[in-house]
Amino acid sequence: MKRRVSAEVIINREIAPAIYDMWIQPVQKLPEINPGQFIGVFLKDKSLLLPRPLSICEVNADRTALRIVYRIAGAGTHEMSLRRPNDGLGYVTVLGPLGNGFPLEKGEGKRTLLIGGGIGIPPLLELAKRLKAEKQIVVGYQNCNTAGFLQRDLAQYGTVHVATEDGSVGTKGNVLDAVRQKRIEADLIYACGPMPMLRAVKAYAQEKGIPAYISLEERMACGVGACLGCVVKTNQVHHHTNVNNARICTDGPVFEADEVDI
Repeated sequence: MKRRVSAEVIINREIAPAIYDMWIQPVQKLPEINPGQFIGVFLKDKSLLLPRPLSICEVNADRTALRIVYRIAGAGTHEMSLRRPNDGLGYVTVLGPLGNGFPLEKGEGKRTLLIGGGIGIPPLLELAKRLKAEKQIVVGYQNCNTAGFLQRDLAQYGTVHVATEDGSVGTKGNVLDAVRQKRIEADLIYACGPMPMLRAVKAYAQEKGIPAYISLEERMACGVGACLGCVVKTNQVHHHTNVNNARICTDGPVFEADEVDI
């Protein structure tokens, strides 16, 4: 699909306050998609020129439709929330799949720990579906109002543990509080979520001597590496630019935790 194509909105519904679940069907069959990749969604409002980067939550079995779960964060995602099947707004234009996803082969046959926080939870679903390994899945929400979205979906593919900041559901605290409370042990970590969470996951992985792969949720502009608006510092010199920088949209969004300076 790595070009702009039209896609029909099949489902678009609110599943938690300001969080929407959308299935879209592109006009052509999807290529192979790696968990952790994303798409750019273009909007009808011409004042919003740049596509909205949204992680791919799930792909159906015959690769004819994909799912995105997104939060209303501004005018663009608010416009998306208004799209409904069989009406004048029942189509979107998308670009993708973009970026590099989670390395499935690294975790196969191992004890894996999947960690997601907030709107970083959706990419874990396709990962959990595709990963052939023992899976412990820890997801973090703010409170009981948002807790639970995608929890049942994830539970089909692994053991799910929940943490909420106020303790209204599951463990009180953050995802690592739940990991420690449940005494979860793993050989490898996959994580996606806000930067403070990813910093903590990186530190935890280093403490335990566990390799970790993290998906960086930074604001992207072009999504194809041209604008350099989503640069992250790395611990190695980039092979193209010869500087210690990488572009999240093309070199990521998934990186080995020790590779990036966050």
